[in-house]
Amino acid sequence: MPNAPYIITDLIHLTVSYGSYVWLDILVVSSFAMSGLLLFYLSFLDMKNILKPHLKNHFNKYFFILIIYLSSFGVFLGRFLRYNSWEILSNPKYLFIDILNIITRPLAYKEAWLFTIIFGLFLHAGLWIFNQFSFSANLKPDSE
Repeated sequence: MPNAPYIITDLIHLTVSYGSYVWLDILVVSSFAMSGLLLFYLSFLDMKNILKPHLKNHFNKYFFILIIYLSSFGVFLGRFLRYNSWEILSNPKYLFIDILNIITRPLAYKEAWLFTIIFGLFLHAGLWIFNQFSFSANLKPDSE
């Protein structure tokens, strides 16, 4: 799940672009980032529709908000701590140590919390906008 919105963070590579083809870098990276966001929201809604019947109604909303922020935290782990998705299986020890340190020592890892919250707000706002477009296009809207 966090791999799709992770592509947004690839915009950081535009800072090293130069020359007459910088417009091409902007176009390519931006289109991939937008595609990643669209796929994230579509996957999120699919997951929500599959799990919704199995979750209690009052728990439903909070569970999916938590998923957004966990995805944001996953993006932080990948972009800044350079973890890959498969390391949860191949090398979980150091991943879990880093996660435990971030959770137990929040003042030492302010950037992790700041990124997770701000990127989570970005994804949450994007989901709201996506739902508005879905509703106006007579697609199956997500109720939040």
